[in-house]
Amino acid sequence: MSKLINGKEISAAVKDRVAAEVAELKNKGISVGLAVIIVGENPASKIYVANKKKACESLGIVSHEFALPEETTQEELLKLIQTLNSEKSINGILCQLPLPRHIDEQSIINAIAPEKDVDAFHPTNVGHIMIGDFDFVPCTPAGIIEMLDYMDISPAGKNCVVIGRSNIVGKPMGMLLLHRNGTVTICHSKTQNLKEICRNADILVAAVGKANFVTADMVKPGAVVIDVGMNRLEGHLCGDVDFAAVEPIASAITPVPGGVGPMTIAMLMQNALTAAKRQNGIL
Repeated sequence: MSKLINGKEISAAVKDRVAAEVAELKNKGISVGLAVIIVGENPASKIYVANKKKACESLGIVSHEFALPEETTQEELLKLIQTLNSEKSINGILCQLPLPRHIDEQSIINAIAPEKDVDAFHPTNVGHIMIGDFDFVPCTPAGIIEMLDYMDISPAGKNCVVIGRSNIVGKPMGMLLLHRNGTVTICHSKTQNLKEICRNADILVAAVGKANFVTADMVKPGAVVIDVGMNRLEGHLCGDVDFAAVEPIASAITPVPGGVGPMTIAMLMQNALTAAKRQNGIL
């Protein structure tokens, strides 16, 4: 029987830690401010933004929400970001993706000041992650490392396989595991012998966005399985891993929902706190 890696429990521990530090800063006259920008009416994005606002309020972080209409131009959005970059009460800036098609996402990411880039998508922060000298890490990979630490699972010396090569999860996840001395393979749609590669993994991270993509015959007995996926199948939420089939094989596994998902917002709160500390000369 595998251990369930409980994201709700672990994220609560992270939030408690953040809340305590935010309170300490307040006692020193320093508040933590996070600006969240949303453009348009994407239903999923609206839910994410609402959840982020709720988390901020519960931890004592000041949330500044900027809800812009779908027809907002790229120039208007860039002007807002420039204003927020220079606003001292704003420590972190997050622009909810995806953006409407007429706005170039990379231009927006590049416009956010690196020291306020709590998503860690700016090329400067990506470079810091590459060399292992970073303040911020994209929230989902950061959350996964937090989960492994909480469960006392070390990647050192282990075969770590990441399925997916996105800039948001796959690539930074691979780098973080490498920094923890894991031997890392990143797989993607062009990978040959995917099953065999996955079956050699001591730690398997699935981030492909395909329901039940990882089947039992892809998992090594005793492997740690981290499911990043959030898919809807026949009206139910499920991950990239066929949980019912894989759970008896794995030594530890994350459920969906209640696994990696709660960690993402918890680590955003951590990044906002880190930004405030860095900007106030505390780190």
